[in-house]
Amino acid sequence: MLRLVLSLTLLSPSGLTGAAERSVPEQRVLTPGGDRLGYAPVTRPHTDQQRLTGVLMAHDPVSGDVVMCGGTVIGSRSRSLVLTAAHCLHDKGRPLRRVVFLPGFDRGRTPLGVWPAVRTWVPPRWRNRPYSTDLLPYDIGLVGVAPRGEPLEAVTGPGLRPLRTARGTSLRGLELLGYPAGKRYPGTRLYRCLGDAAEAVGRGPGLLVTRNCHAPAGGSGGPALHDGAVAGVVSSSSPLGDRRGFTVLTRLGGRVFGRMLAESDRWMRLRSPA
Repeated sequence: MLRLVLSLTLLSPSGLTGAAERSVPEQRVLTPGGDRLGYAPVTRPHTDQQRLTGVLMAHDPVSGDVVMCGGTVIGSRSRSLVLTAAHCLHDKGRPLRRVVFLPGFDRGRTPLGVWPAVRTWVPPRWRNRPYSTDLLPYDIGLVGVAPRGEPLEAVTGPGLRPLRTARGTSLRGLELLGYPAGKRYPGTRLYRCLGDAAEAVGRGPGLLVTRNCHAPAGGSGGPALHDGAVAGVVSSSSPLGDRRGFTVLTRLGGRVFGRMLAESDRWMRLRSPA
């Protein structure tokens, strides 16, 4: 089992700048046309699964900063839920405000609309404890968005099925999606990285780590897709100066995520008009 060296950076847009040197060795890059971090722009037209991914924007009421992350539509009975990272919704011990989701975002265009959040969910320990690496297996959040006459999935298509892997599971052939920002990245275009992932830690629900991808700023909350399902979300990475860079993924598994998904779906269904 791989043990993670916990020198990590949460992927806030202001937290990282581009690095000139390659941090994923060329022989480890699995993405066709992948750059020094293993990423390449997604070609158009986007697939149906890729169109479910978009930009999640939120406002920090204390600093005034606008936080941008990735998110993706996750399948639910309410048809109104978005999956992202917990730190994209609740950062530095406080909830972020004015959360909106822009599915299918592409170079400033919002072809599938702008969807304001009506409520967000993160694991209780993420709200009640100071940040530490022990929280990373729980860096997962959900957003319920307001219907615009019809639910989110009626516009985007069916949300992704969650792949709930258990601690210790390895996965090959993941596709990481996100909107990297900073030096050499526009922050407005969808990028992808292909990678294999193994277990990183042996506590809680566990974590996945891939050394084929080194996620830059703006990558937080983006999905890790596997065989038509979503297996996790991008949580953090080693600093971009690390020449053996890696990305940490919060897996979908364990009771915490299952309870949160059930609670959020029930709440959204009760709120939805008959």
